[in-house]
Formats: sequence, C-alpha cells, structure tokens
Amino acid sequence: MRKNSGFSVVELVVVIVISGVLAAVAVPLNSNTTTNAIMSEADAGLKVIETQLRIYKAMAGEYPTMSKGSYVISGDWHGIKAGELTGKYFSDYAYTIESTPESYTVTCVTGKLLSSDLVMKSVGIAAGG
Repeated sequence: MRKNSGFSVVELVVVIVISGVLAAVAVPLNSNTTTNAIMSEADAGLKVIETQLRIYKAMAGEYPTMSKGSYVISGDWHGIKAGELTGKYFSDYAYTIESTPESYTVTCVTGKLLSSDLVMKSVGIAAGG
C-alpha cells in the first residue's frame, strides 16, 4: 500500500475559493473604514473651528468678519495654532471660512479624498429673536 502525502487538487481549490470569498468581503469593508476615518477627521477639525467661533461670538457679541476662502489658521480670532488641525488626511490649510457678524460657513476642502467637500454652516440669531 502506497502512502500519499500532500494535498489533493480538490482541497487546494476549496482553500483558494474560501480565500477569494474572504478577500472579496474584506476589501469593501476596508475602503468604507477609510472613508469613515476621513469623514471623522474632517468633522473633528470643523468642530474645533465651530467651538472657537462660538467662543469668539460669546466674547465679542458677533462672529469675526472673514472674506470667502480665508484660511482658518491665519485668522487672529481664535487660539488655534499651526499644526493643531493637521491630521493624517488634512492639513491646517484644508479648512477655509467665510463669515459675517451674523453667520459663518466653514469648509473642509477634501480634494480627491472624497467625492465632495464637507461644509459646516451656522446662522446666528438676533438678540430677542
């Protein structure tokens, strides 16, 4: 009687098919995770800026006036220092602002990372309104 060693062709095919199915499931999950990480980082930066804008309004009674497309990091209206908004996906200069004494729009320019830029808007309410 001869003793066979090694795997049969059927066993190898089964292992390859199972590996392919696992890879097909894992790849979309990984890309979704990356998108979620990008969105979370952008949202965190926008929340930091929104907090500073609200602090400014509480102290000054109005939002700072910034022209469209002004970089957040160059403003003198907040305590955000260079490098504080920089993360894995975005730099300080990914965040721009346009504001009037009553409202502001902060934009995170996502470039090629996402299909569209993230925008945060808030409108101030007049006193007594």
